[in-house]
Amino acid sequence: MASVAVEPLYMSNCTFTVVSDSYEAALSGVTITPSTPSNTWTGLKPGSVFTKAGKATWTCALEYVQDWSTTGSLANYLLSNEGNTIDVTFVPDVDDAQSPTIGVTLIVVPGSIGGKVNAFATSTATLPVQGKPTVTPPA
Repeated sequence: MASVAVEPLYMSNCTFTVVSDSYEAALSGVTITPSTPSNTWTGLKPGSVFTKAGKATWTCALEYVQDWSTTGSLANYLLSNEGNTIDVTFVPDVDDAQSPTIGVTLIVVPGSIGGKVNAFATSTATLPVQGKPTVTPPA
């Protein structure tokens, strides 16, 4: 049995690009998550149990600071492009030669507006993914 080496993904100096615009300065987190359905059938005879998994659907949670003053800010972009499909390129650490490039097609949904007093107004928007992400290893 082979011992497989590990190279943990470390999020630092990320890029998050939509077409030619970069939004990483507004983001504090990007999480792309699968949801895989499963179904179990159980028969009357003991041991007659069958389970199958379906195909995953994906979402992308964007954690960001709200900026309503800057034209083209991420908050404004999400609000004005609701329902549109966008292609995103995400690199978790551009300083690490081992960092992959992740491509994903998102369906835009807006995030919340406002927040708590004496604090930065932040939001999390969970955008549905069209298809599934692609992970391209470094060259």
